[in-house]
Amino acid sequence: MKTYKPTSPSRREMSTLPYKKLLSGDKPLKSLLSSKKRQAGRNHAGRITVRHQGGGHKRRLREIDFKYDKKDIPAKIETIEYDPYRTAFIARALYADGERRYVLAAKSIKVGDTFVVGESTPVKPGNRVPLGRIPSGTSVYNIELKPGAGARLVRSAGNQAEVVAHDAGYTQIKLPSTEIRKVSDLCFASIGTVGNENSRLVNIGKAGRNRWKGKRPTVRGSAMNPVDHPYGGGEGRQGRGLRRAKSKWGKPTGKGQKTRTPKKYSNVFIVSRRKVGKKR
Repeated sequence: MKTYKPTSPSRREMSTLPYKKLLSGDKPLKSLLSSKKRQAGRNHAGRITVRHQGGGHKRRLREIDFKYDKKDIPAKIETIEYDPYRTAFIARALYADGERRYVLAAKSIKVGDTFVVGESTPVKPGNRVPLGRIPSGTSVYNIELKPGAGARLVRSAGNQAEVVAHDAGYTQIKLPSTEIRKVSDLCFASIGTVGNENSRLVNIGKAGRNRWKGKRPTVRGSAMNPVDHPYGGGEGRQGRGLRRAKSKWGKPTGKGQKTRTPKKYSNVFIVSRRKVGKKR
């Protein structure tokens, strides 16, 4: 981590990642860049549907390959780059047929390394193979939920899942949330851990850095009026006055409460629910 001399109150606690050491220093490939319209948390009618979004620095969208549909073609890592839309770093891969694509950078990956996607590919870090061929205890990331649909699970910086068992055409995977879930043996996953594991240690230091990211201020519920939040009102500073935590709309939130939809379609694939609160 990179720290600074305390030249101001916000600078005293601030920290950043040493990007010059972690990245290759290359500019993004223009053919893999696109623009994305900012919604700022608003719907088609212009009404705020997601709070605390808006503003921020201009960003270009990197087209990341999550489908990995180039099978049995070796790919060489050309660069390690920063992506403003995600915590993980991305790597530019040059396939043997001459095509270039962006992929998520694994923890141990470096410029010059190679990886292969395929059903008979060796199970080693960076390679991508079907879950049915991965032995128990192996760390994986970029996991598909449906064969050929592209990676959906475990894509944030420093995250990894663990293959627990194989049974009746399904692989049981322990996710970072501690939930154990069944996924088809035909789904692909990458071997290893997502890179940039120190991302969660960054200390923002000042409100301005969050504004650069497009995050607007969050008002505490206890600082609102009773009409605006269940925690609102009271003379002076008050506690929430409720046994269980609620959101602004009265729904259960955090603190060990179950918030999952009771009849969600994917409940049949859950072997063990995630542990929350102090137990976790």
